[in-house]
Amino acid sequence: EGMAPPRKILFPPEKICMVWQQRQSAGAGLFNVGNTCFLNAVLQCLTYTPPLANYLLSREHSQACHQRGFCMMCIMEAHVNKVLHSSVSAILPLAVLKVFRSIGEHFQPGREEDAHDFLCCTVNAMQRACLSASSDLDTSSQSTTVVHQIFGGFLRSRVTCFSCKAISDSYEAFLDVPLDIKAASSLTAALQDFVTPEHLDGENCFKCNTCKKNVAASKRFTVHCAPKVLTVCLKRFDCFTGGKISKVVEYPEFLDLRPYMSQAEGEPLHYSLYAVLVHSGASCHGGHYFCYTKASNGLWYQMDDESVELRCLDSALRQQAYLLFYVR
Repeated sequence: EGMAPPRKILFPPEKICMVWQQRQSAGAGLFNVGNTCFLNAVLQCLTYTPPLANYLLSREHSQACHQRGFCMMCIMEAHVNKVLHSSVSAILPLAVLKVFRSIGEHFQPGREEDAHDFLCCTVNAMQRACLSASSDLDTSSQSTTVVHQIFGGFLRSRVTCFSCKAISDSYEAFLDVPLDIKAASSLTAALQDFVTPEHLDGENCFKCNTCKKNVAASKRFTVHCAPKVLTVCLKRFDCFTGGKISKVVEYPEFLDLRPYMSQAEGEPLHYSLYAVLVHSGASCHGGHYFCYTKASNGLWYQMDDESVELRCLDSALRQQAYLLFYVR
């Protein structure tokens, strides 16, 4: 509703399988080769993303891939198969380390990078790999890749003119949702802040196409199309100073996204938590990343580089979370 339908479907949505196809305990840990804990933690969260893992374990991508050179989907397929089928307790994520600079040109070997930045670059590289065989696609068709159908959704920005009450809607694809936590003590409060209308006036006023002048208006974001996998970044780091907001932000095991949708009335949109990426330390320039993930056997594990240890759900819910992963 309100958005142009795709001219081409790149991956049939009915082929995305949301529940684990094989049940097993957690796979291998990942060796740290010098400040690579951010990479290890992100890779583990992606490895335990059920619809992505099911697709990569099927090896469907590499069987049909004709890309020469760097292909992030082929790399992730090799990595996930290696981790989940490993007979040893820890492995080197060599396939990913070899293409580190291709994932993000600004990444420097040996330097601790931001885990959210690395996640975005990795998922974007996977999306580019899915689009490599197609050219001149409209925006709606680009959102029909297997990657976008797993992680992607659409936000609606609705601006309402205070003068003539005209409504202007625009839509924007997203692969994750960054949330401000300065004033929020829980994930649901941060989501509520995200969908609270913002007033546009003064220097920030809105040029209304109906009034043909600059006017005061309200602007409101809502989730228009919900993703199958919701990735949330709790914005703990100051962009300028690198300083960290270390306070507790509560997050639930089960989340209903319905109140934050454009269509706020209707059936609940239930999500359940399956991974938590944690940063310990005082600023983004140092510290340590690790994660908690829920394996296909339904049990939670703490994954800290090469260490993989069974943990209880309560432990996973009591962390200083930086990234949260929910699946429908």
